[in-house]
Amino acid sequence: MIKYKMNNADKIKIKNKTIGAGQACFIIAEVGVNHNGSIKLAKKLIDAAKACGADAVKFQTFWADELALQTAPKANYQKRYDCHTSQYHMLKNLQLSEKEFIDLSAYAQKNHIIFLSSPFDYKSADILYELDVPAFKIGSGELTNLPFLQKIAKYGKPVILSTGMASMREVKEAVKTIISAGNRKLVLLHCTSNYPARYNNINLRAMNVLTDSFSLPVGYSDHSAGIEVAIAAVALGASVIEKHLTLNRNMPGPDHLASLEPKEMAELIRSIRNVELSLGNGEKRPAKSELGIRKISRKSIVAAKDIASGQKISGDMIAMKRPGTGILPKYFNQIVGRRAKQNIKKDSLFNWRMI
Repeated sequence: MIKYKMNNADKIKIKNKTIGAGQACFIIAEVGVNHNGSIKLAKKLIDAAKACGADAVKFQTFWADELALQTAPKANYQKRYDCHTSQYHMLKNLQLSEKEFIDLSAYAQKNHIIFLSSPFDYKSADILYELDVPAFKIGSGELTNLPFLQKIAKYGKPVILSTGMASMREVKEAVKTIISAGNRKLVLLHCTSNYPARYNNINLRAMNVLTDSFSLPVGYSDHSAGIEVAIAAVALGASVIEKHLTLNRNMPGPDHLASLEPKEMAELIRSIRNVELSLGNGEKRPAKSELGIRKISRKSIVAAKDIASGQKISGDMIAMKRPGTGILPKYFNQIVGRRAKQNIKKDSLFNWRMI
């Protein structure tokens, strides 16, 4: 497998965000084609992504004539949306113009959210490069399109590559293609390309395999229902999370059903940030906030009965009770057999001066 150690020159930065271990998870609100071909709806989705707290909002840039044959079949989840038209005609109705992408990029910049879009053909890739997108997100369907990956890699921008439907051999070929083109700024996203993806098909532990095999930042592109799988992915170390966003899951369109509505996306992002805070640095030590409660909840050695000065202390004269401000119970055997230097009343905390 292809492995390398990242140095400072290899650090993956997307605008002001650094991607990788020890960094905050980079959260992409995936609009995709949930704008239904409407620039007005697309801008509302940018507003929603920003309000939810996403780091980036992402679209899909394609030209139906470049992407699919007119006879190309639809996936089952696309047929649920419309079983009468071809995939080509569906794409034709969902594509935005170059001018509209220029407008969306400017609108996102004005709203201080990173603009990304996945290209699906050479023309789209060139348009996005001219728009100076800070990174290229490549969808799972393009993972085996090695000439396309090579072209994208040569732009020199960070590449986020989804790996849905792929075997490890195919992932290896894609990674080799991108790195051999001179681009080491690569993030891999584990993904299950079903819409929605069933929990028993998600296999989040594959993230660990990708990390160990390639020594690259790894994240997760989530097509499951709800928010719990994406949260679990962050707990497992995901550097990037991508999740579809819609204004209303009941809208017509192929991807709305597997998307989150704004309130759900906001909850997901809040949960991710809370999980990140809870992960800590891995060092086992008491938190500062625990020090006070430690004295209250731990126990000390106390007198189980009155003990006269000079009396030899036996085990039945000792008890362990709260608070934990005296001699720790672990010193029990060092106290038994000694003599009291003074009268010790029942329930008195022992200290070393008493014996």
